[in-house]
Amino acid sequence: MSTVTASGPGDPAGTARRLARCALAAAGGAVVVLLTALGSGGFLILLSGLAGLAAAAVGLWWFVAHRGLLRLLGAVLAVGSPAAVLALYVLGGVWVVALASLALWAVALGCARSALRRPGEGPGTIRGVPARRPLRPVLIMNPKSGGGKVGRFGLVERAEKLGARVILIDPERENDVEALARGAVAEGADLLGVAGGDGTQALVAAVAAEHDLPFLVISAGTRNHFALDLGLDRTDPAACLDALTDGEELRVDLGSVSGRPFVNTVSFGVYADVVQHPEYRDAKAGTAIELLPDLLQGGAGARLDARADGKRLPAQQALLVSNNPYATPDPFAPGAAQRPRLDGGRLGVIGIRVEGAVQAAELAVRGTQSEALNVLTARRVEVTANGTGNGNGTTNDTGNGTGKNGTGNGNGTTNDTGTGSIAVAVDGEALNLPTPVVCVLRPRALRVRVPRDRPGTTPPPPPLDWRRILRLALGNPPSARSGA
Repeated sequence: MSTVTASGPGDPAGTARRLARCALAAAGGAVVVLLTALGSGGFLILLSGLAGLAAAAVGLWWFVAHRGLLRLLGAVLAVGSPAAVLALYVLGGVWVVALASLALWAVALGCARSALRRPGEGPGTIRGVPARRPLRPVLIMNPKSGGGKVGRFGLVERAEKLGARVILIDPERENDVEALARGAVAEGADLLGVAGGDGTQALVAAVAAEHDLPFLVISAGTRNHFALDLGLDRTDPAACLDALTDGEELRVDLGSVSGRPFVNTVSFGVYADVVQHPEYRDAKAGTAIELLPDLLQGGAGARLDARADGKRLPAQQALLVSNNPYATPDPFAPGAAQRPRLDGGRLGVIGIRVEGAVQAAELAVRGTQSEALNVLTARRVEVTANGTGNGNGTTNDTGNGTGKNGTGNGNGTTNDTGTGSIAVAVDGEALNLPTPVVCVLRPRALRVRVPRDRPGTTPPPPPLDWRRILRLALGNPPSARSGA
C-alpha cells in the first residue's frame, strides 16, 4: 500500500516526523504550563477564557439580532468580555502563564498542520493541458467592475494588442451579457472571456460550456473568488491575458441553480434577504445592521427547509451552497475562504440555525462541532421556504450526505412541494427564484484557459487529527487511505 507524508526538501518523511514531534512537544508544553500553574490560576485561565468567549458571542448575538438598549448592551458585552478577561489575567498575575500557554499551543498547531501536508503541495502545483493559441478570441469587459480596473490596468489595449476582440459593456444601460456572448459565438469566436464580477463570469461561462469553447477569466471584479481558486493573479488582471498566448486548460465544474449558472456560491436566508435591498450596494455594513434584527428575530426573514441528497436540514436561517466545498466553515482557519479543488463533482453545503444567545455561545465555544451548524457535501440540494407547500406532491430523494452530522442514506420523502419564491444571492447577485430551488453541478463542464505562469494556489492544511500526528511522530506515516 502506498503511503504519503508531509513535504520537505530531501526527506519528506523525516521532515513530517520532526514536525509531528514538535507539535506534540509544544502541545504537551502548553498543558504542563497550565498544570504547573494550577495553584496560581491555571483553572482561572481556562474557565475565564471560555467564559469570555461565550459572553462575547452572546453580546454579538444581542448586537445583530436586537435594537435599542439590548443592542447597546450587546456591543458592550462583545467588546468588554475579552477586555475583562485580559484585565483578570493581569490582576491575577497569570498573564505570563496564559501568554506562554497560548504561544506553545500556536506552535503546536502550526507544526501539526505542516506535518500533515502532502508532498509537493505549494503554489502552482496543479497543472493543466497545454492549449493552442486562439484565432478569434472575444472578451467582454465591464468598465465599472472592480472600481474601474478595466481602464486602470489598460485591459482593452492589451487584449487588442494580443489579437482579441473586445466588447465593452455600456455602464449607462442594462446589458444582456449572455446575448453578447451568444452573438460572439455566432460570429465565429473560438474563445470567450470576461473582465468583470463573478456573476457576469458565470453567465458567459455557461455559453462557453454549452458550445464547448475555452473560457478566459480576467480578475477585474471586486473580490474575484473564482480567480482566487483558479490560482490567477488577482492583483494584476492584465496578467490573466497571458493565457491568450501562453496558456493551458483546466476542466472545472459549473454550478446550476434552477437553470441559472454559478461559479462560486448560492446563498439563501439572511444574507440573500439583505442583498435584495438596493441600499446594500453603497452601505453594506449599515444596511445589514439595520435589517438583521427583523430577519433574525422579527419574523421578516425566511426560514428554509433544505434537502441535500438524503439529508434534511429543516428551518435553516442561512444556507450556503458552493460549487465544490470550501476548505472549512471556520472563518478563522487557514485557507477558509478557498476551495481546494473545482473539479470534485460535489456541492458544498453549510447551514446555520441559531435560535438565541445560548446557542450563539455554544457555536462560539464548540465551533464546527456545534449543533447549530451543518456541514456536508451533496450532488443535489433542494431548498424551499419553511412552512410553505400545499401537501399535494411527494419528492423522493436518494443519496448520501456526508459531513459533521454523519451520512444520510436511503429514500427521503417530503410532502411539501414548495410554492411562491424565495430570495437567493447567486454569485453575489440578488434574485428571487420560484420554489423549490434546485442546485446541481455539471461535472468538468467548463474549459478554463489560464496562463501557464500564474501564482497558483496553496492547498489548505487538512483537518487536524492528533492520532495521525502521533503516528507520524512514532515513525508510522498514515496510509493514502487515511486521507493524508
